[in-house]
Amino acid sequence: MVKVRQDAWSHEDDLLLAETVLRHIREGSTQLNAFDEVGDKLNRTSAACGFRWNAEVRTKYDSAIDLAKRQRKEKKRAMSSTLKQTRVPPTLSLPPVFEESKSEVEEENTFVMVEPPTINLDMVIQYLRELKKDYHASNQSKSTLETVEKENTMLQTKVKELEKQLSNTEEQLVTIQEDYQTFIQIMDRARKMTVLNDKGSHASPAFRMDKNGNLEQLIQGSN
Repeated sequence: MVKVRQDAWSHEDDLLLAETVLRHIREGSTQLNAFDEVGDKLNRTSAACGFRWNAEVRTKYDSAIDLAKRQRKEKKRAMSSTLKQTRVPPTLSLPPVFEESKSEVEEENTFVMVEPPTINLDMVIQYLRELKKDYHASNQSKSTLETVEKENTMLQTKVKELEKQLSNTEEQLVTIQEDYQTFIQIMDRARKMTVLNDKGSHASPAFRMDKNGNLEQLIQGSN
């Protein structure tokens, strides 16, 4: 089955990649085998794992890589010592200094030969697509955050406007209530004046309101 996974690398994916590569180094295996193992677990190609290791992850584990190399050397020395004790006669055993130097040269040559992954155009295109996808996802998140902030600012402004309108409405309501009470008092005074004057005249009284808002009765026959 062809692996076509295109999603971004998570922190857990990077951690699995680093642990697998370091284990293969300690065990004397190749990094290519480590990339194959990680690719099977994450449904990615070995090339994608190699790109991720060399471009992003490797620089974070320089100390761990050096330690894994030393552990591999110690393991090889132990195995070599065991083999020489069982197969090589004591009179033909190599000096310890020469043995160590040879082991180091062989180890370094082995590491250099297997470290670089095979690179082709398809691998480069796939890697660039992953970078482009990460870039678009980052821009989309930034755009969404800016939109939410603008909406929040607009809502706060709208709330302030509504609060101001509510305050003005409450003030107008108080004024209307005061005017209503004044009007009731004027009508009550007019009713009393009508009752008092009704005995002397059958004509309907006339009223007018002065500049202060008070209701006064007009004298009959006056202009």
